[in-house]
Amino acid sequence: MIEVSKVEYTNGETQFQGVVAWDNSTNQKRPVILIAHAFGGQSKFDEDKAIALAKRGYIGFAIDVYGKGVRGSTPEESRELMGVLNNDRALLLKRMQISLVKAKTFEFADVGKIGAIGFCFGGKCVLDLARSGAAVKGIVSFHGVYDKPCIQHKNDIGASVLVLHGWEDPLAPVEAVLELAKELTERKADWTITAYGHTGHSFTNPKAQSRDTGMFFQEKSNIRAWQSMLKFFEEIFN
Repeated sequence: MIEVSKVEYTNGETQFQGVVAWDNSTNQKRPVILIAHAFGGQSKFDEDKAIALAKRGYIGFAIDVYGKGVRGSTPEESRELMGVLNNDRALLLKRMQISLVKAKTFEFADVGKIGAIGFCFGGKCVLDLARSGAAVKGIVSFHGVYDKPCIQHKNDIGASVLVLHGWEDPLAPVEAVLELAKELTERKADWTITAYGHTGHSFTNPKAQSRDTGMFFQEKSNIRAWQSMLKFFEEIFN
């Protein structure tokens, strides 16, 4: 049976509230996968992903990088919340790191097998975690944003990186994709970038229906991307 629970954690300054899901029918240690939210903050979308991962034998942890109860109720509020962390990537990284620390405390966590996925803004979050050299086996970015932080990380990227990209994504043009590929190559990451044709930003979100702005759900790409993610984690955790 899949159990779902809210979990609170803090960095000493800000209180965060995540959602963790796991199969309680076994006491076996298992990998943990963090789920980083889009620009509006943690939502049912992220909780559903945690549950889906729990059904696959993982511990799914929908993390919170804004703070307990801090969510955007309008696009304008969401952009403002995201803007704070976009403008302070060191703070963003610290919030990703505290979520990683919390993930390692879960009772049935295999702390040697931790991964992370992120959607939209969350894609940037997990890429920054990998860039930092954090002890994660791999990260997956779904229609993420690829701009490099000003933080000068010097070591190689040890985590495997899978980037699942909509070719028509207005927030990640071709130049940004090429820059990311160059960055990952220079830092000797094990990386894969998969681009889906006729696909824009937010292609995993059924609520995204704005083709005029390039923000729209694409069912085929969504299914293919999720399957690619599952195969990726199956490979790196074995």
